[in-house]
Amino acid sequence: MSLHLYDTSTRTVREFVPIEPGKVSIYLCGATVQAPPHIGHIRSGVNFDVLRRWLTRCEFDVTFCRNVTDIDDKIIRVAGQEGVPWFVVAERNQRAFSWAYQVLGCLPPTVEPRATGHVPEMIELMRRLIDRGHAYASEGDVYFDVVSYADRYGSLSNQRLENMRPAGDTEADTAKRDPRDFALWKGAKPGEPTWPTPWGPGRPGWHLECSAMATKYLGETFDIHGGGVDLIFPHHENELTQSQAAGDGFARYWMHNGLLAMGGEKMSKSLGNSLLIPEMLKKVRPVELRYYLVAPHYRSRIDYSDEALQEAAAAYRRIEGFVTRAAEVIHDVDAHAPLPVEFAAALDDDLGVPQALAIVHEVVREGNVALAQGNKEQVARLLAETQNMLDVLGLDPRSPQWRSSGDDSGLRMTIDSLVAVALEQRQAARARKDYAAADAIRDQLAAAGILVEDTPSGPRWEMAR
Repeated sequence: MSLHLYDTSTRTVREFVPIEPGKVSIYLCGATVQAPPHIGHIRSGVNFDVLRRWLTRCEFDVTFCRNVTDIDDKIIRVAGQEGVPWFVVAERNQRAFSWAYQVLGCLPPTVEPRATGHVPEMIELMRRLIDRGHAYASEGDVYFDVVSYADRYGSLSNQRLENMRPAGDTEADTAKRDPRDFALWKGAKPGEPTWPTPWGPGRPGWHLECSAMATKYLGETFDIHGGGVDLIFPHHENELTQSQAAGDGFARYWMHNGLLAMGGEKMSKSLGNSLLIPEMLKKVRPVELRYYLVAPHYRSRIDYSDEALQEAAAAYRRIEGFVTRAAEVIHDVDAHAPLPVEFAAALDDDLGVPQALAIVHEVVREGNVALAQGNKEQVARLLAETQNMLDVLGLDPRSPQWRSSGDDSGLRMTIDSLVAVALEQRQAARARKDYAAADAIRDQLAAAGILVEDTPSGPRWEMAR
């Protein structure tokens, strides 16, 4: 089966055919760095990291561009509230995002451009749009004329121009020909950073930045554009519109991950309900948080709860327990062993990670049986399959990424690994109806301050308080 992906622009699952055989170009809308990241932000990075890893496993040469929006209305507002230069806010939060991506196992992008480093490309794009009659300068600003592109504007988000509200990206619409026109460039204001242009000093509009950076690094037409579903309109709609109006093909596939909600509301800084990454890592290890974010389908909505997080952590520990025990028996794992056909088929079907993880757990169950039977040949095969599947998902517990992460002392990771092994032994005892041995293991854990709770999804544990 070839790779099929859900394309937002056609609202269908389409066969993925790259522009150039053997190569894939991806642009992911990265952080707007006015604040440190919560898990809703990092979900996008983790989901597209899995896509990249799968494409690489399928022997594609992947160019992965993830931008940084380091100048924006919100960044300027935060800087004003704190009484610091805008770049202090941007740099501080950019470092927080970089750390969060790294600690959750996201491979570094091929290139990570910042908006402020690409003003010349933005000026050239605006010039092309003005020359083609799709943009105009007014009172120091530059706007895209949506009426000039009315037959195409709204195609990505499936809207009609007559039903759209004013753009709302400026304090007043008096400089616009039409309230729905969106800002490509914002004229200079006192106290704000500025760059010179033929139409006067000012700073970039949000949408212009991504079009300029995507085409600079990936070309006028590239394979995949990704981001959160909340970016479809207006951000991605405006990117697509201005790029195609300028004569570029732009993205051939549009992929959007679902949002992460808390208490029924979208997780956001404005609602004050965000869960920042450092706080989350006090509850679970980085690899367990990655598992939690990876496990649902990338297009689904996640409703966060501590209980769901702990269940995900327990599920990962069951996988980790098998890998840890099997690695004590098998020292050389075949990194090139073929993946289970069902696992590959799941990922080829619009990156079906839930189905792929079901295969992982099935193989782990078979592996535990093989361990109990002392079937070393079978254990070797199943361990190789498990680790290779986990490598695609960025979850291999034997990866250097997870051996070196966790709390500063590494104590939590060590405890987790040891408890996982004990719980696997307890589960094996229960499976063979040796309840005395199972109870003895539970009592030994309790004596060490580890409380075990049996749940429908498997045993969960926590440190006694």
